[in-house]
Amino acid sequence: MAAALAVFVVVLLIGAPIALVMLFSGLAGAMSIGGPEFLEIVADRMFSGVGGFLLMAIPYFIFTAELMNHAGLTQRLIDLNNALLGRVRGALSHVTILSSLLFAGLTGAAVTDAVAIGKLLIPAMKKEGYSPAYAAAVTACASVIGPIIPPSIVMVVYATLLYNVSVISLFVGGIVPGLLLAAALLLVSFWLSWRRGFPVHGHSGLGLALRRLLPTVPALLVPVIILGGILAGWTTVTEASAFAAVYAIGVGTLLYRTLTVRKVLEALVTTVRLSGVVFFLLATSTVLGWFVARSGITREAAELIADFSTNPMVQILMVNLLLLVVGTMVDVLPALVIVAPVLAPAMTQLGFDPLHFAMVMILTLNVGNITPPVGMSLMTTARIAGVSYEKAIVASIPFYLSFIAVIAVVSLWPATVLWLPGLLR
Repeated sequence: MAAALAVFVVVLLIGAPIALVMLFSGLAGAMSIGGPEFLEIVADRMFSGVGGFLLMAIPYFIFTAELMNHAGLTQRLIDLNNALLGRVRGALSHVTILSSLLFAGLTGAAVTDAVAIGKLLIPAMKKEGYSPAYAAAVTACASVIGPIIPPSIVMVVYATLLYNVSVISLFVGGIVPGLLLAAALLLVSFWLSWRRGFPVHGHSGLGLALRRLLPTVPALLVPVIILGGILAGWTTVTEASAFAAVYAIGVGTLLYRTLTVRKVLEALVTTVRLSGVVFFLLATSTVLGWFVARSGITREAAELIADFSTNPMVQILMVNLLLLVVGTMVDVLPALVIVAPVLAPAMTQLGFDPLHFAMVMILTLNVGNITPPVGMSLMTTARIAGVSYEKAIVASIPFYLSFIAVIAVVSLWPATVLWLPGLLR
């Protein structure tokens, strides 16, 4: 174990990609257990890490999101929310959050949401007098809803890493925590808008909202198609994701008539690029995961947590603190593939429900999207807003505190995760 940990720290400190960090530390661990003979299984482990049928859903989800973004869905969502909230103080701040909530049902990735929403709303907020730092902060924080509301790429990866939780249960279990996140963000947004005197925006009303809603309905049916087909038992997750991509092409080309051949090709290129990153991470993580399983560290982790406290509330809050620290240093997917094979079985041994803890882990690690020094979503929106990363961090603190409150609620009340999946059994 010492050799693998040493290699992990050294390779990480020299700035190597996280995929190589996991690969080299896994190789070192394999060597420490069984010598050079164990290196023969590395290729087999890497192939098994990306050979699951469920993983085919990832590129389809990415492709669907890119298609709908190229088809102009983002602007339609913004127009709809403007019609609903235009006369409310701080309207564009609230519109950003609600647009991210709706867009989350298509993308499943925080950074994608941040870019799609941010490119349109951050300049609009700056024009109306919002500070660039605030515009970057609210957009980045709202994007965190993306991996929590189904479908979610992170949930697909988790279900592939750990087979004791189905991706369908994760999808359904993420609905209430995702809505809680949105509600917490809106409360902070309303409070800050009142305190700072943010402007109203445009016109609103029921008639205008209905006119804006009707053209948006076909696109908003994408998550309904995905979840409806899965929960009804008509399709698998992979089949539903593929059908959603076909449906997105049909909506974009035949109904909206904004999706051209060139835009479809651009969406394909982005899909290949992002999918390559995800699959390479998964391939290398299985090497490290195999070593973790053989080393017995899971049992030791459970014993360490139990020795610290026998109170389940203290145990899960302690793990939350650890996950928050991990999330500040490593991006969400790499962090998940590193810690999930260790902590999830350990917490299950201590009596925690596997689905509940899975959602707690996914929720907590995703806060890393807005925490330094990594904070990819916040870093991205700060660049769009033309403001320093440090100022965006300060502006995001009220939203960050609301996230911590939601994490505490979801951690201490398992029903927030388990209630809805329980209804469907």
